[in-house]
Amino acid sequence: MPRRHIQMTGAADAAPLRAALRELRTTLDVPADPAGPDAFPPEVQAEAERAAKNPRLPADPYDATAVPFFTVDPPTSTDLDQAMHLERRTGGGYRVHYAIADVAAFVAHGGALDAEAHRRVTTLYFPDEKVPLHPRILSEGAASLLPDQTCPALLWRIDLDADGTATATDVRRALVRSRAKLDYAGVQRQIDAGTAEESLALLKDIGLLREEQERARGGISLNVPEQEIELRDGAYRLSYRTPLPADGWNAQISLLTGMAAADLMTAAGAGILRTLPAAPDGAVARLRRTAHALHVDWPHHTSYAEIVRSLDPADPGHAAFLQECTTLLRGAGYTVFSGGELPDPAVHAAVAAPYTHCTAPLRRLVDRYAGELCVAAVAGEGTPEWVLAALPGLPKEMAEGTRRQNTVERECVDIVEAALLQDRVGALFDAHVVDVDDREPTVGTVQLQGEDLAVIARVEGGGKLPLGERIRVRLTQADPGAAKVQFRPA
Repeated sequence: MPRRHIQMTGAADAAPLRAALRELRTTLDVPADPAGPDAFPPEVQAEAERAAKNPRLPADPYDATAVPFFTVDPPTSTDLDQAMHLERRTGGGYRVHYAIADVAAFVAHGGALDAEAHRRVTTLYFPDEKVPLHPRILSEGAASLLPDQTCPALLWRIDLDADGTATATDVRRALVRSRAKLDYAGVQRQIDAGTAEESLALLKDIGLLREEQERARGGISLNVPEQEIELRDGAYRLSYRTPLPADGWNAQISLLTGMAAADLMTAAGAGILRTLPAAPDGAVARLRRTAHALHVDWPHHTSYAEIVRSLDPADPGHAAFLQECTTLLRGAGYTVFSGGELPDPAVHAAVAAPYTHCTAPLRRLVDRYAGELCVAAVAGEGTPEWVLAALPGLPKEMAEGTRRQNTVERECVDIVEAALLQDRVGALFDAHVVDVDDREPTVGTVQLQGEDLAVIARVEGGGKLPLGERIRVRLTQADPGAAKVQFRPA
Protein backbone atom coordinates (compact mmCIF):
# COMPACT_ATOMS: atom_id res chain seq x y z
CA MET A 1 0.00 0.00 0.00
CA PRO A 2 1.33 3.50 -0.76
CA ARG A 3 2.65 5.35 2.25
CA ARG A 4 3.24 8.95 3.24
CA HIS A 5 6.99 9.15 2.66
CA ILE A 6 8.96 11.98 4.23
CA GLN A 7 12.28 13.11 2.83
CA MET A 8 14.47 15.70 4.58
CA THR A 9 16.96 17.79 2.65
CA GLY A 10 19.17 20.69 3.69
CA ALA A 11 18.40 20.17 7.37
CA ALA A 12 21.82 19.32 8.74
CA ASP A 13 21.44 21.83 11.60
CA ALA A 14 17.95 20.76 12.64
CA ALA A 15 19.14 19.61 16.07
CA PRO A 16 15.74 19.29 17.87
CA LEU A 17 14.28 17.30 15.01
CA ARG A 18 17.27 15.01 14.75
CA ALA A 19 17.25 14.48 18.52
CA ALA A 20 13.61 13.38 18.39
CA LEU A 21 14.32 11.02 15.48
CA ARG A 22 17.31 9.59 17.34
CA GLU A 23 15.08 8.96 20.37
CA LEU A 24 12.53 7.23 18.14
CA ARG A 25 15.20 4.87 16.83
CA THR A 26 16.18 4.06 20.41
CA THR A 27 12.56 3.41 21.38
CA LEU A 28 12.10 1.06 18.43
CA ASP A 29 15.39 -0.74 19.20
CA VAL A 30 17.13 0.24 15.98
CA PRO A 31 20.66 1.66 15.84
CA ALA A 32 20.84 5.26 17.07
CA ASP A 33 23.55 5.89 14.48
CA PRO A 34 22.76 3.63 11.49
CA ALA A 35 25.94 4.73 9.72
CA GLY A 36 28.14 4.14 12.76
CA PRO A 37 30.39 1.21 13.62
CA ASP A 38 27.76 -0.40 15.86
CA ALA A 39 25.03 -0.54 13.22
CA PHE A 40 25.62 -4.29 12.71
CA PRO A 41 27.12 -6.87 15.06
CA PRO A 42 30.84 -7.44 14.38
CA GLU A 43 30.35 -10.96 13.05
CA VAL A 44 27.70 -9.71 10.60
CA GLN A 45 29.89 -6.87 9.37
CA ALA A 46 32.86 -9.20 9.01
CA GLU A 47 30.86 -11.71 6.97
CA ALA A 48 29.57 -8.88 4.75
CA GLU A 49 33.12 -7.68 4.11
CA ARG A 50 34.22 -11.16 3.10
CA ALA A 51 31.21 -11.63 0.86
CA ALA A 52 31.76 -8.26 -0.84
CA LYS A 53 35.19 -9.43 -1.94
CA ASN A 54 34.14 -12.94 -2.93
CA PRO A 55 30.49 -13.34 -3.96
CA ARG A 56 29.24 -16.83 -4.81
CA LEU A 57 28.79 -17.06 -8.58
CA PRO A 58 27.90 -19.91 -10.95
CA ALA A 59 30.89 -21.71 -12.42
CA ASP A 60 30.15 -20.14 -15.81
CA PRO A 61 27.95 -17.07 -15.16
CA TYR A 62 25.96 -15.60 -18.03
CA ASP A 63 27.74 -12.40 -19.11
CA ALA A 64 25.28 -9.54 -19.77
CA THR A 65 27.75 -6.74 -19.11
CA ALA A 66 27.48 -5.58 -22.72
CA VAL A 67 23.81 -4.64 -22.20
CA PRO A 68 23.67 -0.88 -21.45
CA PHE A 69 21.49 -0.95 -18.33
CA PHE A 70 20.36 2.16 -16.47
CA THR A 71 18.75 2.71 -13.07
CA VAL A 72 15.96 5.12 -12.08
CA ASP A 73 15.86 6.10 -8.42
CA PRO A 74 15.71 9.16 -6.17
CA PRO A 75 18.90 11.20 -6.71
CA THR A 76 20.41 10.41 -3.30
CA SER A 77 19.73 6.64 -3.42
CA THR A 78 22.71 4.30 -3.44
CA ASP A 79 20.95 1.01 -2.60
CA LEU A 80 19.99 0.25 -6.19
CA ASP A 81 17.98 -2.97 -6.55
CA GLN A 82 16.94 -2.69 -10.21
CA ALA A 83 18.44 -1.75 -13.56
CA MET A 84 16.70 -1.95 -16.92
CA HIS A 85 17.26 -1.94 -20.64
CA LEU A 86 14.31 -1.64 -23.03
CA GLU A 87 14.26 -2.38 -26.75
CA ARG A 88 11.95 -2.96 -29.65
CA ARG A 89 11.69 -6.49 -30.97
CA THR A 90 12.08 -7.32 -34.62
CA GLY A 91 8.60 -7.87 -35.99
CA GLY A 92 6.89 -5.79 -33.32
CA GLY A 93 6.57 -5.64 -29.58
CA TYR A 94 9.18 -4.98 -26.92
CA ARG A 95 11.78 -6.72 -24.81
CA VAL A 96 12.35 -5.75 -21.17
CA HIS A 97 15.68 -6.64 -19.61
CA TYR A 98 15.35 -6.10 -15.86
CA ALA A 99 18.30 -6.84 -13.61
CA ILE A 100 17.60 -7.39 -9.90
CA ALA A 101 20.42 -7.39 -7.34
CA ASP A 102 21.42 -10.99 -6.55
CA VAL A 103 21.50 -10.82 -2.75
CA ALA A 104 21.86 -14.60 -2.42
CA ALA A 105 25.29 -14.27 -4.06
CA PHE A 106 26.41 -12.45 -0.90
CA VAL A 107 24.15 -13.73 1.90
CA ALA A 108 24.68 -17.41 2.71
CA HIS A 109 21.82 -19.36 4.24
CA GLY A 110 22.35 -19.98 7.94
CA GLY A 111 25.12 -17.41 8.34
CA ALA A 112 25.26 -14.35 10.54
CA LEU A 113 24.21 -12.11 7.66
CA ASP A 114 21.16 -14.25 6.98
CA ALA A 115 20.12 -14.27 10.64
CA GLU A 116 20.46 -10.49 10.90
CA ALA A 117 18.39 -10.00 7.74
CA HIS A 118 15.62 -12.14 9.24
CA ARG A 119 15.77 -10.00 12.38
CA ARG A 120 15.53 -6.71 10.47
CA VAL A 121 13.18 -7.86 7.65
CA THR A 122 13.10 -4.47 5.85
CA THR A 123 15.15 -1.34 5.46
CA LEU A 124 13.68 1.38 7.67
CA TYR A 125 13.55 4.90 6.27
CA PHE A 126 13.70 7.89 8.58
CA PRO A 127 13.64 11.49 7.29
CA ASP A 128 17.29 12.00 8.18
CA GLU A 129 18.69 8.48 7.82
CA LYS A 130 17.92 4.90 6.95
CA VAL A 131 18.50 1.68 8.86
CA PRO A 132 19.50 -0.82 6.16
CA LEU A 133 18.48 -4.44 5.90
CA HIS A 134 22.03 -5.42 4.94
CA PRO A 135 25.38 -3.81 5.80
CA ARG A 136 26.16 -0.84 3.59
CA ILE A 137 29.25 -2.49 2.13
CA LEU A 138 26.71 -4.74 0.37
CA SER A 139 23.50 -2.73 0.07
CA GLU A 140 25.25 0.44 -1.08
CA GLY A 141 28.39 -1.23 -2.39
CA ALA A 142 29.14 -4.63 -3.86
CA ALA A 143 25.53 -5.82 -4.25
CA SER A 144 24.10 -2.49 -5.45
CA LEU A 145 23.65 -1.97 -9.19
CA LEU A 146 25.76 1.17 -9.19
CA PRO A 147 26.98 2.58 -12.51
CA ASP A 148 30.22 1.21 -13.95
CA GLN A 149 30.31 -1.68 -11.49
CA THR A 150 30.04 -5.31 -12.55
CA CYS A 151 27.49 -7.01 -10.28
CA PRO A 152 25.81 -10.39 -9.93
CA ALA A 153 22.11 -10.11 -10.72
CA LEU A 154 18.98 -12.07 -11.46
CA LEU A 155 18.40 -11.07 -15.06
CA TRP A 156 14.76 -11.03 -16.17
CA ARG A 157 13.86 -10.99 -19.84
CA ILE A 158 10.20 -10.33 -20.49
CA ASP A 159 8.87 -10.11 -24.04
CA LEU A 160 5.78 -8.01 -24.75
CA ASP A 161 3.57 -7.82 -27.79
CA ALA A 162 2.63 -4.54 -29.46
CA ASP A 163 -0.15 -4.01 -26.89
CA GLY A 164 2.17 -4.50 -23.91
CA THR A 165 0.95 -8.00 -23.02
CA ALA A 166 3.67 -10.32 -21.69
CA THR A 167 4.27 -13.24 -24.03
CA ALA A 168 7.45 -14.89 -22.68
CA THR A 169 9.52 -14.75 -19.50
CA ASP A 170 13.02 -15.87 -18.62
CA VAL A 171 15.15 -15.28 -15.52
CA ARG A 172 18.69 -16.45 -14.86
CA ARG A 173 21.78 -15.54 -12.89
CA ALA A 174 24.06 -13.13 -14.73
CA LEU A 175 26.73 -10.50 -14.46
CA VAL A 176 25.51 -7.00 -15.38
CA ARG A 177 26.96 -3.52 -15.56
CA SER A 178 24.82 -0.39 -15.33
CA ARG A 179 25.87 2.56 -17.48
CA ALA A 180 23.88 5.39 -15.87
CA LYS A 181 22.22 6.33 -12.57
CA LEU A 182 19.16 8.40 -13.46
CA ASP A 183 16.55 10.11 -11.28
CA TYR A 184 12.83 10.61 -11.91
CA ALA A 185 12.96 14.35 -12.61
CA GLY A 186 15.85 13.96 -15.03
CA VAL A 187 14.12 11.07 -16.82
CA GLN A 188 10.95 13.12 -17.14
CA ARG A 189 12.86 16.09 -18.58
CA GLN A 190 14.69 13.97 -21.15
CA ILE A 191 11.54 12.19 -22.30
CA ASP A 192 9.49 15.39 -22.46
CA ALA A 193 12.23 17.18 -24.40
CA GLY A 194 12.67 14.29 -26.84
CA THR A 195 16.38 13.98 -25.98
CA ALA A 196 16.21 10.54 -24.32
CA GLU A 197 18.03 7.65 -25.94
CA GLU A 198 15.72 4.98 -27.34
CA SER A 199 16.00 2.60 -24.38
CA LEU A 200 14.97 5.36 -21.98
CA ALA A 201 12.34 6.82 -24.32
CA LEU A 202 10.71 3.37 -24.46
CA LEU A 203 10.04 3.64 -20.72
CA LYS A 204 7.17 5.97 -21.59
CA ASP A 205 5.88 3.80 -24.44
CA ILE A 206 5.93 0.60 -22.41
CA GLY A 207 4.76 2.36 -19.25
CA LEU A 208 1.69 3.75 -21.00
CA LEU A 209 0.89 0.36 -22.53
CA ARG A 210 1.18 -1.32 -19.15
CA GLU A 211 -1.02 1.36 -17.57
CA GLU A 212 -3.62 0.56 -20.22
CA GLN A 213 -3.24 -3.14 -19.36
CA GLU A 214 -3.80 -2.20 -15.72
CA ARG A 215 -6.98 -0.34 -16.61
CA ALA A 216 -8.25 -3.26 -18.68
CA ARG A 217 -7.88 -5.75 -15.83
CA GLY A 218 -9.30 -3.35 -13.21
CA GLY A 219 -6.07 -2.63 -11.33
CA ILE A 220 -5.13 0.66 -9.69
CA SER A 221 -2.01 2.65 -8.83
CA LEU A 222 -2.32 5.38 -6.21
CA ASN A 223 -0.23 8.48 -6.94
CA VAL A 224 -0.16 9.68 -3.35
CA PRO A 225 1.87 12.90 -2.87
CA GLU A 226 5.01 12.66 -0.73
CA GLN A 227 5.86 15.08 2.06
CA GLU A 228 9.27 16.77 1.91
CA ILE A 229 10.87 18.88 4.65
CA GLU A 230 13.62 21.46 4.27
CA LEU A 231 15.42 23.81 6.63
CA ARG A 232 15.61 27.20 4.91
CA ASP A 233 16.67 30.46 6.51
CA GLY A 234 16.45 28.91 9.96
CA ALA A 235 12.84 27.73 9.52
CA TYR A 236 11.27 24.42 8.58
CA ARG A 237 9.29 24.10 5.37
CA LEU A 238 7.06 21.13 4.59
CA SER A 239 5.56 20.62 1.15
CA TYR A 240 4.13 17.91 -1.07
CA ARG A 241 5.92 16.29 -3.99
CA THR A 242 3.47 15.23 -6.66
CA PRO A 243 4.55 12.00 -8.41
CA LEU A 244 5.71 12.45 -11.99
CA PRO A 245 4.47 10.33 -14.89
CA ALA A 246 7.96 8.79 -14.98
CA ASP A 247 7.40 7.48 -11.44
CA GLY A 248 4.40 5.55 -12.68
CA TRP A 249 6.10 4.24 -15.83
CA ASN A 250 9.01 2.98 -13.76
CA ALA A 251 6.64 1.35 -11.29
CA GLN A 252 4.92 -0.48 -14.15
CA ILE A 253 8.17 -2.30 -15.00
CA SER A 254 8.40 -3.52 -11.41
CA LEU A 255 4.72 -4.54 -11.41
CA LEU A 256 5.22 -6.38 -14.69
CA THR A 257 8.09 -8.36 -13.16
CA GLY A 258 6.16 -9.13 -9.97
CA MET A 259 3.27 -10.47 -12.04
CA ALA A 260 5.63 -12.53 -14.21
CA ALA A 261 7.21 -13.96 -11.08
CA ALA A 262 3.80 -14.90 -9.68
CA ASP A 263 2.97 -16.68 -12.94
CA LEU A 264 6.21 -18.68 -12.76
CA MET A 265 5.49 -19.70 -9.17
CA THR A 266 1.89 -20.71 -9.83
CA ALA A 267 2.97 -22.76 -12.85
CA ALA A 268 5.61 -24.46 -10.70
CA GLY A 269 3.06 -25.15 -7.96
CA ALA A 270 4.91 -23.50 -5.07
CA GLY A 271 5.83 -20.02 -3.97
CA ILE A 272 4.88 -16.96 -1.99
CA LEU A 273 2.41 -14.35 -3.25
CA ARG A 274 1.57 -10.85 -2.17
CA THR A 275 -2.20 -11.00 -1.75
CA LEU A 276 -4.95 -8.51 -0.96
CA PRO A 277 -8.66 -9.37 -0.67
CA ALA A 278 -11.21 -7.19 -2.41
CA ALA A 279 -12.48 -4.31 -0.28
CA PRO A 280 -15.86 -4.95 1.37
CA ASP A 281 -18.86 -3.05 0.01
CA GLY A 282 -19.15 -1.04 3.22
CA ALA A 283 -15.63 0.35 2.83
CA VAL A 284 -16.33 1.43 -0.74
CA ALA A 285 -19.61 3.04 0.33
CA ARG A 286 -17.81 5.01 3.04
CA LEU A 287 -15.21 6.14 0.52
CA ARG A 288 -17.98 7.36 -1.76
CA ARG A 289 -19.33 9.49 1.11
CA THR A 290 -15.85 10.90 1.66
CA ALA A 291 -15.53 11.72 -2.05
CA HIS A 292 -18.83 13.62 -1.92
CA ALA A 293 -17.70 15.54 1.16
CA LEU A 294 -14.39 16.45 -0.49
CA HIS A 295 -16.24 17.58 -3.65
CA VAL A 296 -14.73 14.81 -5.75
CA ASP A 297 -17.17 13.92 -8.51
CA TRP A 298 -17.71 10.13 -8.40
CA PRO A 299 -20.60 9.12 -10.70
CA HIS A 300 -22.46 5.98 -9.63
CA HIS A 301 -21.57 4.16 -12.84
CA THR A 302 -17.83 4.82 -12.35
CA SER A 303 -15.73 2.15 -10.61
CA TYR A 304 -13.27 2.79 -7.80
CA ALA A 305 -10.34 2.06 -10.12
CA GLU A 306 -11.62 4.53 -12.71
CA ILE A 307 -12.17 7.35 -10.21
CA VAL A 308 -8.66 6.88 -8.79
CA ARG A 309 -7.14 7.21 -12.28
CA SER A 310 -9.05 10.46 -12.84
CA LEU A 311 -7.61 12.20 -9.78
CA ASP A 312 -5.02 14.97 -9.92
CA PRO A 313 -2.65 14.69 -6.93
CA ALA A 314 -1.74 18.37 -7.37
CA ASP A 315 -5.33 19.30 -6.45
CA PRO A 316 -5.60 19.60 -2.60
CA GLY A 317 -9.02 17.94 -2.51
CA HIS A 318 -7.91 15.12 -4.75
CA ALA A 319 -4.70 14.69 -2.73
CA ALA A 320 -6.75 14.37 0.46
CA PHE A 321 -9.03 11.83 -1.20
CA LEU A 322 -6.03 9.82 -2.44
CA GLN A 323 -4.88 9.51 1.17
CA GLU A 324 -8.31 8.15 2.06
CA CYS A 325 -8.17 5.72 -0.87
CA THR A 326 -5.25 3.93 0.76
CA THR A 327 -7.68 2.56 3.37
CA LEU A 328 -9.02 0.12 0.75
CA LEU A 329 -5.55 -1.34 0.33
CA ARG A 330 -5.13 -2.34 3.96
CA GLY A 331 -5.04 -6.03 4.68
CA ALA A 332 -2.35 -7.02 2.19
CA GLY A 333 -0.18 -9.92 3.25
CA TYR A 334 2.08 -12.72 2.07
CA THR A 335 0.65 -16.16 1.34
CA VAL A 336 2.70 -19.32 0.88
CA PHE A 337 1.39 -22.16 -1.28
CA SER A 338 2.68 -25.56 -2.35
CA GLY A 339 1.50 -28.79 -3.88
CA GLY A 340 -0.08 -26.95 -6.78
CA GLU A 341 -2.98 -25.61 -4.69
CA LEU A 342 -3.30 -21.84 -4.99
CA PRO A 343 -4.31 -19.77 -1.97
CA ASP A 344 -7.65 -18.00 -1.71
CA PRO A 345 -7.42 -15.19 -2.58
CA ALA A 346 -4.59 -15.75 -5.04
CA VAL A 347 -4.61 -12.22 -6.41
CA HIS A 348 -3.71 -8.77 -5.17
CA ALA A 349 -6.89 -6.71 -5.48
CA ALA A 350 -5.04 -3.49 -6.42
CA VAL A 351 -2.95 -5.26 -9.06
CA ALA A 352 -5.99 -7.31 -10.12
CA ALA A 353 -3.77 -10.32 -10.85
CA PRO A 354 -1.49 -12.77 -9.05
CA TYR A 355 1.54 -10.81 -7.89
CA THR A 356 4.61 -11.12 -5.71
CA HIS A 357 7.40 -8.94 -4.36
CA CYS A 358 10.69 -9.81 -6.06
CA THR A 359 12.31 -6.56 -7.24
CA ALA A 360 13.75 -5.05 -4.02
CA PRO A 361 15.91 -7.72 -2.32
CA LEU A 362 18.39 -5.17 -0.94
CA ARG A 363 15.56 -3.60 1.06
CA ARG A 364 13.02 -6.37 1.68
CA LEU A 365 13.68 -9.88 2.95
CA VAL A 366 11.01 -11.81 1.03
CA ASP A 367 12.28 -10.72 -2.38
CA ARG A 368 15.45 -12.81 -2.05
CA TYR A 369 13.35 -15.96 -1.65
CA ALA A 370 10.95 -15.06 -4.46
CA GLY A 371 13.89 -14.61 -6.82
CA GLU A 372 15.30 -18.04 -5.95
CA LEU A 373 11.92 -19.67 -6.53
CA CYS A 374 11.69 -18.11 -9.99
CA VAL A 375 15.23 -19.00 -11.05
CA ALA A 376 14.60 -22.62 -10.04
CA ALA A 377 11.25 -22.68 -11.86
CA VAL A 378 12.72 -21.46 -15.16
CA ALA A 379 15.72 -23.79 -14.91
CA GLY A 380 13.45 -26.73 -14.23
CA GLU A 381 15.39 -27.49 -11.07
CA GLY A 382 14.09 -28.27 -7.64
CA THR A 383 13.72 -25.33 -5.27
CA PRO A 384 16.72 -25.12 -2.90
CA GLU A 385 16.02 -26.70 0.47
CA TRP A 386 16.99 -23.53 2.33
CA VAL A 387 14.27 -21.65 0.44
CA LEU A 388 11.61 -24.29 1.15
CA ALA A 389 12.60 -24.36 4.83
CA ALA A 390 12.20 -20.59 5.17
CA LEU A 391 8.90 -20.23 3.29
CA PRO A 392 6.44 -21.17 6.08
CA GLY A 393 7.85 -18.53 8.42
CA LEU A 394 8.12 -15.69 5.92
CA PRO A 395 4.51 -14.39 6.10
CA LYS A 396 4.75 -13.85 9.87
CA GLU A 397 8.24 -12.34 9.61
CA MET A 398 7.14 -9.97 6.87
CA ALA A 399 3.98 -9.00 8.76
CA GLU A 400 6.00 -8.09 11.84
CA GLY A 401 8.60 -6.23 9.78
CA THR A 402 5.92 -4.34 7.88
CA ARG A 403 4.20 -3.31 11.12
CA ARG A 404 7.50 -1.96 12.36
CA GLN A 405 8.03 -0.12 9.09
CA ASN A 406 4.54 1.39 9.30
CA THR A 407 5.20 2.50 12.88
CA VAL A 408 8.40 4.23 11.80
CA GLU A 409 6.63 6.06 8.98
CA ARG A 410 3.66 7.08 11.13
CA GLU A 411 5.81 8.29 14.03
CA CYS A 412 8.18 10.15 11.70
CA VAL A 413 5.23 12.03 10.17
CA ASP A 414 4.17 13.14 13.65
CA ILE A 415 7.70 14.17 14.67
CA VAL A 416 8.38 16.20 11.53
CA GLU A 417 5.03 17.97 11.67
CA ALA A 418 5.54 18.75 15.35
CA ALA A 419 8.99 20.19 14.61
CA LEU A 420 7.47 22.35 11.89
CA LEU A 421 4.75 23.74 14.15
CA GLN A 422 6.30 23.74 17.63
CA ASP A 423 6.67 27.54 17.72
CA ARG A 424 3.10 28.19 16.58
CA VAL A 425 1.00 26.64 19.35
CA GLY A 426 -2.12 28.78 19.75
CA ALA A 427 -2.04 30.02 16.15
CA LEU A 428 -5.02 29.76 13.81
CA PHE A 429 -4.96 27.93 10.46
CA ASP A 430 -7.27 27.26 7.54
CA ALA A 431 -7.84 23.57 7.00
CA HIS A 432 -10.01 21.00 5.24
CA VAL A 433 -11.66 18.21 7.24
CA VAL A 434 -10.52 15.10 5.36
CA ASP A 435 -11.73 12.40 7.75
CA VAL A 436 -14.22 12.06 10.61
CA ASP A 437 -14.43 9.21 13.12
CA ASP A 438 -17.65 7.29 12.43
CA ARG A 439 -18.14 6.60 16.13
CA GLU A 440 -17.09 10.02 17.45
CA PRO A 441 -17.95 12.77 14.94
CA THR A 442 -16.12 15.44 16.98
CA VAL A 443 -12.82 13.67 16.25
CA GLY A 444 -11.17 13.58 12.85
CA THR A 445 -8.32 14.63 10.60
CA VAL A 446 -7.57 17.97 8.95
CA GLN A 447 -5.26 18.94 6.14
CA LEU A 448 -3.83 22.44 6.51
CA GLN A 449 -4.12 24.81 3.58
CA GLY A 450 -1.38 27.14 2.41
CA GLU A 451 2.19 27.18 1.16
CA ASP A 452 4.73 25.32 3.31
CA LEU A 453 1.93 23.76 5.38
CA ALA A 454 1.79 20.20 4.05
CA VAL A 455 0.41 18.92 7.35
CA ILE A 456 -2.27 16.29 7.99
CA ALA A 457 -3.10 15.94 11.69
CA ARG A 458 -5.69 15.11 14.32
CA VAL A 459 -8.48 17.50 15.28
CA GLU A 460 -10.91 17.07 18.16
CA GLY A 461 -13.26 19.05 20.36
CA GLY A 462 -16.20 21.28 19.64
CA GLY A 463 -19.20 20.11 17.64
CA LYS A 464 -19.64 17.62 14.85
CA LEU A 465 -16.91 18.01 12.23
CA PRO A 466 -18.07 18.86 8.69
CA LEU A 467 -16.36 16.30 6.48
CA GLY A 468 -14.90 17.88 3.37
CA GLU A 469 -15.52 21.45 4.47
CA ARG A 470 -13.04 24.21 5.16
CA ILE A 471 -12.77 25.28 8.78
CA ARG A 472 -10.52 27.37 11.02
CA VAL A 473 -8.53 25.38 13.58
CA ARG A 474 -6.29 26.31 16.47
CA LEU A 475 -3.05 24.44 17.13
CA THR A 476 -3.21 23.10 20.69
CA GLN A 477 -0.16 20.83 20.77
CA ALA A 478 3.09 20.40 18.82
CA ASP A 479 5.98 18.74 20.60
CA PRO A 480 8.61 16.78 18.63
CA GLY A 481 9.51 14.89 21.82
CA ALA A 482 5.91 13.74 22.26
CA ALA A 483 5.62 13.25 18.49
CA LYS A 484 2.09 14.62 18.37
CA VAL A 485 0.31 17.47 16.61
CA GLN A 486 -3.25 18.29 17.56
CA PHE A 487 -5.81 20.92 16.58
CA ARG A 488 -9.16 22.10 17.86
CA PRO A 489 -11.88 23.82 15.84
CA ALA A 490 -11.58 27.58 16.39
